[in-house]
Amino acid sequence: ERKQNLIEKIVQKYAQDLSPGQKVKSGDFVTIQPEHVMTHDNTAASIGAQKIKFPKQCVFTLDHDVQNKSEKNLAKYASIEEFSKLQNVDFYPAGRGIGHQVLIEEGYAFPYTMTVASDSHSNMYGGIGCLGTPIVRTDAAAIWATGKTWWQIPPVANVEFKGQLQNGVTGKDIIITLCGMFNNDEVLNCAIEFTGDESIRGIGLEDRLAIANMTTEWGALAGVFPVDEITIQWLRNRVDKLELSKFENKNLKLTSSDRPFEHPRINHSRIDYIEKNPIQPSPGAYYAKHLTLDLSTVSPYISGPNSVKVSTSLAELEKKNIAIHKAYLVSCVNSRAGDLKAAAHVIKGKKVADSVEFYIAAASSEVQKDAEASGDWQTLVNAGARTLPADGEVGISATNRNFKGRMGSPNALAYLASPAGKIANPAYLSTSSPPTPKISYTLNPPDEYIENSTISNDSIVPGFPDTIKGQLLFCPADNLNTDGIYPGKYTYVDDFPVEKMAKGDILVGGFNFGTGSSREQAATAIKACGVSLLIAGTYSQTFKRNSINNALICLESPELVELLKSSYKLDEKTICTHLDVEIKFAEGKVLVKGLNGVDNEFRVGVLGRSVQEIWVAEIALSGPVKPRTIELASNSLLRNNNKNALLMANAVPISNMIINKVTTEGLVSNVFIDEVGLLANEAVGRLSDVGGNAKIS
Repeated sequence: ERKQNLIEKIVQKYAQDLSPGQKVKSGDFVTIQPEHVMTHDNTAASIGAQKIKFPKQCVFTLDHDVQNKSEKNLAKYASIEEFSKLQNVDFYPAGRGIGHQVLIEEGYAFPYTMTVASDSHSNMYGGIGCLGTPIVRTDAAAIWATGKTWWQIPPVANVEFKGQLQNGVTGKDIIITLCGMFNNDEVLNCAIEFTGDESIRGIGLEDRLAIANMTTEWGALAGVFPVDEITIQWLRNRVDKLELSKFENKNLKLTSSDRPFEHPRINHSRIDYIEKNPIQPSPGAYYAKHLTLDLSTVSPYISGPNSVKVSTSLAELEKKNIAIHKAYLVSCVNSRAGDLKAAAHVIKGKKVADSVEFYIAAASSEVQKDAEASGDWQTLVNAGARTLPADGEVGISATNRNFKGRMGSPNALAYLASPAGKIANPAYLSTSSPPTPKISYTLNPPDEYIENSTISNDSIVPGFPDTIKGQLLFCPADNLNTDGIYPGKYTYVDDFPVEKMAKGDILVGGFNFGTGSSREQAATAIKACGVSLLIAGTYSQTFKRNSINNALICLESPELVELLKSSYKLDEKTICTHLDVEIKFAEGKVLVKGLNGVDNEFRVGVLGRSVQEIWVAEIALSGPVKPRTIELASNSLLRNNNKNALLMANAVPISNMIINKVTTEGLVSNVFIDEVGLLANEAVGRLSDVGGNAKIS
């Protein structure tokens, strides 16, 4: 019997519609009903629904554009708050704090639960033992309407800590070291489990949150710490704190009875339960990768310039005598009370140099109160706070991103550091030469249970094809970004015609296909060319989610991509191979005929019901049901003779459709999405009620 790791066990709790006795594993497409979903002002305003299925599953936080006092933005904020009241959704206004910090403070992110957010840094919830992972706007819309969305369980990497941290070394130093030492996509699109109990006990909870937060920049989809006595004690302390602040939270329904107050999420009975019923990985659980870091060899590290993949020890960087022009201590990764205290400790009794501008902001209103009460806030305020770097200047930050242009001008140099740190050692840190971080990396053999996975024909959703056949087109470029697929200047042109989108067909791509912006049109433009299925070495997960939500099937076969790269000259952007390809979904196989004179077979992951249902729902909404075996038209047919193409796709995202036009039982019929729209993940129930007899032989 296959043993589950911690990530798989948490997903097991939230997976829906499983067969009796089915154990989920990496690679599975599953329908999940997460504990909570958070949307902020960048998404909540553009997603509307007549009715939210589970109001207490949703959380709205306004945190991204809070300094914008324009009439338009204030009206947007007011409309979000009004909608939350109508739907009875918990709402946190501008000024309450960064959404991720609020979810930690208020217990929406809780140990052994799964909470998602339409923001890339939802990985942060892993610091408290919660499986936090990002979703896109259409996923959030689906959860609002149905309570559910889909998720493909990623490969799980075991990142093991050994040894103990030296004094003055922080969690930020750990994650900067990991990003810099493992900078070849070792954990790209993985979920991480941090292990090494003795070492982890020496890492405080705030530092764990910082590490988990920046697993996003490291390339991971989640980063989860074990729940231990440090976690439990932090939660116990929160119970007392929430008792004192209960009148400040308007989302709490306080009664006048003699019954003592109990917070709905962080309370002693719930903490007692997880303490007595811990969830741990099974002995012998499978991990795709095993990375180790000896914490005793970690010293203060700085990331950059302009990339988290570049990191240098503080001692080494100090020798370069780099002058700093601007610095800021802000963001969801490093502006909690402990971070502010560390910075205040360094600067107490001193003044910021005249040539330096220093900007600070607390992660939440609660953090600011704590920092004010301790005197740390005033200590920092005395140092001053201004704007962001300009051309040619150097900025240093305790945030999580130092991409070029992230701190203002694209010509500025951006560094990342811990809150406790010209770039120089704080006086209390050792000035001796730092050790070289001691690391190891092991890529484990493939999981035999995943390799042998198949699904029966009974698991093929009615209306979904058993097989798709077509000609193989190859786009060999790695890291092909969404702007290369669909130019950004057209992203917000709502009436851009289908005919102009169809500029080229892509069936097989390289690695990290669809990286870059999250625009949905990159997927729908491909569909406009008549392509209904993509194969790539790997995908950007945001592109993959947008594609599947718009019924564009995505499969991964790194072996096929590598073979194609070795078989063709790669001087063309798109290669028409004239090879016949056949995808057998039930068997999880791709058959390519005639490549290098032989027939080749490649394994691909099998598609879960939730992904199939999206595809079938799109067919139900846009046209008649197709035969079980679908022939893909060739590039020339799609471009020059569209009327004969058997798979004509509408380039307008499915999420722009009005779903309540379909009133069939089994379809989500009570939802209307105003701007973004929704393809509900549980859309297909009784497909035979749609468009006549939908039975397929």
